[in-house]
Parts: sequence; C-alpha cells; structure tokens
Amino acid sequence: MPPEGSQHALELFGAATRVPDQQIDPVEGALLIAQAEYPDLDRAAYRQRLEELGREARQFCGDRAGQAGEQLARLSRLFSECWGFRGNREDYYDPRNSFLNDVLDRRTGIPITLSLVYIEVGLRAGLDLVGVGMPGHFLVGCADHSDLYVDAFSQGALLTRADCAARLRELQPNAVFRPEFLTPVGPRLILTRMLNNLLEVYLRTERFSKALTTVEMVLCLQPGEPEWVRRRAVIHYQLKNYSRAIADLKDYLERVPDAADRDAVVQQLTALQQLRSMVN
Repeated sequence: MPPEGSQHALELFGAATRVPDQQIDPVEGALLIAQAEYPDLDRAAYRQRLEELGREARQFCGDRAGQAGEQLARLSRLFSECWGFRGNREDYYDPRNSFLNDVLDRRTGIPITLSLVYIEVGLRAGLDLVGVGMPGHFLVGCADHSDLYVDAFSQGALLTRADCAARLRELQPNAVFRPEFLTPVGPRLILTRMLNNLLEVYLRTERFSKALTTVEMVLCLQPGEPEWVRRRAVIHYQLKNYSRAIADLKDYLERVPDAADRDAVVQQLTALQQLRSMVN
C-alpha cells in the first residue's frame, strides 16, 4: 500500500478523475499528483496563483485586438521574459519538474507541465488553447486548429506544423512525423502523460513506493489498462509484494490472453509463485 499521505492523495485523485474526460479538471489533477509528494499542499493557494497569472495575462494580451499569432506572441513574452518560465535542461529528470506547485514556484519544468501552465493561463486570458501530445515533446495548440503551436519548454517559441516536424526529428532522428501527432488531447491523456514522466524518474532512482502510487494514479485514469497492470506487477515485485505481483500478472493474462509477451509473463509468474512459496 502507498504511504498514508500518498494514499489520501490517491483517493482524492480517483474521485476527481472518475468522471467523463471533458469534466476532468487538469489543474486539480496535477495538484493532486503533487499532493502525493507534499501531503500538506495548499491546492487552493496554487489555483489562486494561476488565477492571478491569468488576470495579468488578460491585461497584457487578452483584451487587445489582434490575430491569434499576435496574442500568443505577447503571452509567450510574458511567460518567458517577464515571468521567467523556462525548461529545465540542466536537470530534466528532477521530479520537481513534474509537480505543478514546484513549477509555479521555481518557474521551471518539463514540456508538459510548462504547457499546462501556459494553457491554463491562456484560457484565463481568453485564448482558446489545447494540449498537443506530440511524441517526446508536449506542445500547446489552438482550438481552432490553426497552423500555430507553442513550445512552452523553449521560451514559448511559436511553431508551424513544419517546425513541429523538424523539432521531432531533432529529438527522435528515426521517427517519421505524422499529422496525427498534432491532434489535441484531453485532460485524461495529459495527466496520464504527466504521471508517466514522473514514473520514469522514480524507476530511474529506484523509488519504488513512489512509483507504485504513480501507477495507481494512472490506473485511476485508465482503469484495468493491461499494460499498466503489467507495469504495476513489476513494481510490486521490486517491493517484494509477491502476492500482488502474481495477482497482477494473472489479471494481465486474463485481459490479454494472446499477448505477444505471454510466454515471458508465464515464466515470470511461475518464478514468482516459486519465490513466494520459499518466502512463506
């Protein structure tokens, strides 16, 4: 089981996300992710911080006439030059980059958390912005599907579709760009991607208890998703929760009876059952 403070945040997260996608509040979800790390987090205070930034943004760009590109250029200047938000290139895998409270305090983050701040501030300023889940580098897009995107990680740089394709080639030279990479994504996928980034940090540093809470949050968003059940089994194994790892592997095989990795999972299941019998 996750630690008590994390368990409370997990319960709140489950309740907040047990609704249709369009009803999920991504800010509340992101703050609950952070609350698993900071049990005494004052979520209301950080929501107020976003409201204050939104009011400032509306004064700076939202009430002025102009095309979307002009408004976004103003917002990007405010975001990077005035407020100082920037991508953490020096320590990309610092877990604080994934916690919305830390991103607002430190003005530093990774593409998805900076994009979330940019989107939420923009919405409060009257701009209709959406998240764009390009592989490897989350972006901000316009709800009207115009050929204009924002890279919040890179000082709010404005990009065209061609620029996005070039950015993907820089990050993943072997990747083939497809137009659907720039399809807007909803709150459920935004929060899932935030949690996946955080999970990678915890696994890199072998913080398996924190990794377990993170996977449990993903499963609130993606109930019963086989791949995440499989990943939870691995974390239970690392925590020596052998019975729970066995249960998850059995569940995975039931959900995906023709899984490509079935033979490997069956071998793992057999080894775990033997290991459990030795422990008991």
